[in-house]
Amino acid sequence: MRVFGRGLTMLLVTLALLGLGCKDVAVAPAGLSYSANPAVYTVGTAIATNSPTHSGGTIDSYSVSPTLPAGLSLDAKSGAITGTPTTATVAASYTVTGTNSAGSTTVSLTITVSGTAIAITVQPANQSVVVGLTATFSVTATGTGTLGYQWSKSGTAITGATSASYTTPAVVSADSGSTFSVLVSDAFGGSLASASATLTVLATGGPGTFLATGSMASPRSSHTATLLPNGQVLVVGGYSGSSLNSAELYDPATETFTPTGSLATPREFHSATLLANGQVLVIGGTSLNAATASAELYDPATGVFTATGSLSTARSDHSATLLASGKVLVVAGRNLSNYTQTAELYDPATGTFTTTAHAPLVARATHTATPLGNGQVLIAGGFRTANIASAELYDPVAGTFTATGSMSVPRAYHTATLLGSGKVLMVGGAATLITELYDPSAGTFVATGSLVTARAQYHGAALLPSGKVLIAGGIGVGAPPPLLASAELYDPATGTFTVTGTMTTVRETHTVTALANGKALVAGGSGPGYLDSAELYY
Repeated sequence: MRVFGRGLTMLLVTLALLGLGCKDVAVAPAGLSYSANPAVYTVGTAIATNSPTHSGGTIDSYSVSPTLPAGLSLDAKSGAITGTPTTATVAASYTVTGTNSAGSTTVSLTITVSGTAIAITVQPANQSVVVGLTATFSVTATGTGTLGYQWSKSGTAITGATSASYTTPAVVSADSGSTFSVLVSDAFGGSLASASATLTVLATGGPGTFLATGSMASPRSSHTATLLPNGQVLVVGGYSGSSLNSAELYDPATETFTPTGSLATPREFHSATLLANGQVLVIGGTSLNAATASAELYDPATGVFTATGSLSTARSDHSATLLASGKVLVVAGRNLSNYTQTAELYDPATGTFTTTAHAPLVARATHTATPLGNGQVLIAGGFRTANIASAELYDPVAGTFTATGSMSVPRAYHTATLLGSGKVLMVGGAATLITELYDPSAGTFVATGSLVTARAQYHGAALLPSGKVLIAGGIGVGAPPPLLASAELYDPATGTFTVTGTMTTVRETHTVTALANGKALVAGGSGPGYLDSAELYY
């Protein structure tokens, strides 16, 4: 029995060594692969489950490095990749590892997550310029991530032209008829070609030329025009037989006007002030033959006007000036023949108007208010029972109005332009050729060059990038007073006015707005009737 027992033990040991009747020895996995490799997915779209296959032993767990794109996940048990990607990513390699107790196997999986398809929302527009000037073509496109641009001229890529806009060198006659287009691309291999825009080069003209541009949707005079941070111009309200509540945007890239949101209150002779947050505050004005106290905010992001706080005093022909604090100073004005000697501050943080602690020194309307480099505001001229020559300074720190030097000529409906030197140029508003400069350091007005043409009222003025001041149109001096199409330039370096190009039509109560591209937009006004036409000064 002892011998038999010893033999049975040895037999069992032998069988164990041979693996008979026991578990299999673990085998390492091998040949890991995925059904989709490379895999291309789209942001916001649930992916089809990407499942692995392999050979060799059973895989107990899966892992991946680096982390999969946002929204995707790896099932640690099955190795399946599922989910909805939320962020676009360029093609990248991810290592998936399958493991059991005997070993592991890996596969390199390439995944790309593409974004939304490229779309061109604003195509390049045809351009007409005179010989010696430049033309700018622009495109607006949407897509995912940073977009790339490559402009071409008549089918040939332009070296270095890789922005959303392209400005030509000074054009020559041979450039006329050339076409310009742009290829927009993204980082995921997508691309889209724009439409082609044609360049027309005009043989006549040159710097100092007025050329017609797109017309407004509505004729209007006594309106406002505000240059927005995006380079477009917001045109608001005005008069065309009655007060207008419409507004439109001028796009220098396409040279077109497009209607935007409407005012709640029709108005003319109102004010429009660009706030620090990019919105435009529209205040007061004449509405249905009486001044209004209402105010509205235009939001360029939505294209909508919304009501904000009301003025304490209804007023038109007032001034509204943005202060360094971000508040807006509203001074004087009138309600029909009732002139007000009050001022208010608008606070964008609260959307309310508050009467200033101190009143202006003079009741006036159709005056000018110019923010100076020292933070004060110069309030000059205007009308009450007659044209006014006096001026006063508002100090935002002290909250006071104090007298400063008077102009040599009483003026109303004049223009005041802040020059690069910090001085202020006063032009027109009286039957005179005399112009003058206000010097903040001395607190005095001194004569400067004489106008070529007297402009009694309703002309326009704009400071150009050159530092010169464009004076255009208005009502002249004579019997009867003529409507003017003439224009002239003031050069601060010489203190002189010189004739420049003539507008395509006579205009008064129009607007003149210096654009970011160096041109100036002249829009609307009265002439032969109420005007919807506009022109560009080159």
